[in-house]
Amino acid sequence: MRRIDDIGLILYPETESENPLVRRFLSLPGKRHSHYASEEGLSGLIDEARGGGLASKQVLILKEFRGRFFQLCPGSPNMICCRYLLLNTGFNCLYDCVYCYLNSYLNSFGIVQFTNVFRVLDEISRFHAASDHNRVYRVGTGEFTDSLMMDEIVGLGPAIIEHTSGMANIMLELKTKSDNIGHLLEIARRGNTVLAWSLNTPGNIERYEKDSAPLEARLGAASRAAGAGYFVAFHFDPVIPYPGWEDEYVSLVDALYDAVPAERIVWISMGGFRYAPGFRDAVRTRFPGEDLTLAEMFPGRDGKLRYFRPERRRIYTLLSDRIRSKEGRPFVYLCMEDSDMWRDVFGDSYSSSMELELCLSDYLRRNFLHGPR
Repeated sequence: MRRIDDIGLILYPETESENPLVRRFLSLPGKRHSHYASEEGLSGLIDEARGGGLASKQVLILKEFRGRFFQLCPGSPNMICCRYLLLNTGFNCLYDCVYCYLNSYLNSFGIVQFTNVFRVLDEISRFHAASDHNRVYRVGTGEFTDSLMMDEIVGLGPAIIEHTSGMANIMLELKTKSDNIGHLLEIARRGNTVLAWSLNTPGNIERYEKDSAPLEARLGAASRAAGAGYFVAFHFDPVIPYPGWEDEYVSLVDALYDAVPAERIVWISMGGFRYAPGFRDAVRTRFPGEDLTLAEMFPGRDGKLRYFRPERRRIYTLLSDRIRSKEGRPFVYLCMEDSDMWRDVFGDSYSSSMELELCLSDYLRRNFLHGPR
């Protein structure tokens, strides 16, 4: 698994040399670092790094973020969305997943860590103060980067866990493909924090999730997290079928339940591989031998290319049936599918994304939340 040790160059803004977060990164041994005074200066340093043979995943760019730290998941048109609340903490990550939609950003170079990331604490406080305290809100990182890949240096995980520990209607989710949770296990006040893992079969991890933690490491980390008292969650997204996938995904569900007490699992999501127009050309530039986009796919109601509906239905039905054969009570849901697919798989559907959000909120409140911990 790629770690912070594999970063070769750190670029940071000259004006933030005394920022505690910047100082922590600059104190790492064996790292080259250069400062920049402007966007033009940063572009020049990036060009030098490229010209010097450094790959994108070897360069860490520290910079201030001037956009929104806190936002509603944009979802996908004409699809049912769980209305997850996103925390933007950085852009790009250490791992090199072939299917990652960030591959569409051909002009993106380096891993970006926002130097003013702790502003999210204030934004969460403002949101919580104005929220409906009878509803449960799922708030988390991991949409544009990996939540925990280098959090032992950033320190956002412990800060945000403790900050939200007294917010009884907030379920904070930190989602990762790493096993980097050691710095979180001794936190006394965890609130309703959920540590979550994206899961795939060993073959798909090796083929499509380069430099991420192997399955055994992820499940081992999930086991330690549950043992420390955290809630845990899992995301089968994207599911990528191949000859014999059925038995291997069933074995994956079994392995997950062997590793983690069923009563600690709060939700499990499922989603098939899909991609937006333009992704194919971009991903083939980075991965000339990729075979993901060779599969027979068809535009869905949101315009994204997807496996045919019968294939997706079979994927979701197989996984959900296996999950429901186990003990426990996780909320199992589809990521970015239409109401017809919900009905086909679960025998019921939602008329809107808001209806799903409210149902999920009520389910979590009744089954898992018991006030601050």
